[in-house]
Amino acid sequence: MRISDCMKPNVVSITASASIGQAAALFAVRHIGTLPVIDGTGRLVGLLTLRNLLALVMPDFVRLMEDFDFVHDFGAVETRQPSPETLSRPVREVMQPPISVEQTCGLLRASALLRHHDLLDLPIVTPDSRLVGIASRVDIGTALLASWRTSLEGGAP
Repeated sequence: MRISDCMKPNVVSITASASIGQAAALFAVRHIGTLPVIDGTGRLVGLLTLRNLLALVMPDFVRLMEDFDFVHDFGAVETRQPSPETLSRPVREVMQPPISVEQTCGLLRASALLRHHDLLDLPIVTPDSRLVGIASRVDIGTALLASWRTSLEGGAP
């Protein structure tokens, strides 16, 4: 089975020149965790994740401590928001490099890439890097499990 068999073809994306505030609004309204960043021709040039944006307000001690389970509440930091200046910065300043696969990629390889790069979603591109779809861990995982039909048919609870 190929990734194109389980990808979602309607992808919400953003350009590198869009503002961080515009990206935040898309994340909130569309309820997504990954925004592929494309250029004017639809080529994938980067990835913006919810994690990239939340890092803008995450307290510094979270990065410095291995275990912070003893902190039950972040107090006033809980309501911290990026400044208007930060929200007006372009997405290109906080996006990460593009990670993608072509439509012919196998599901197990796609799943391995998601795991290796700690991503929730994987953009799908054509050989010339044009964005054509996106597949989540759930999309890929359930497609892999569905291929186990002989095992599942024998005695599923």
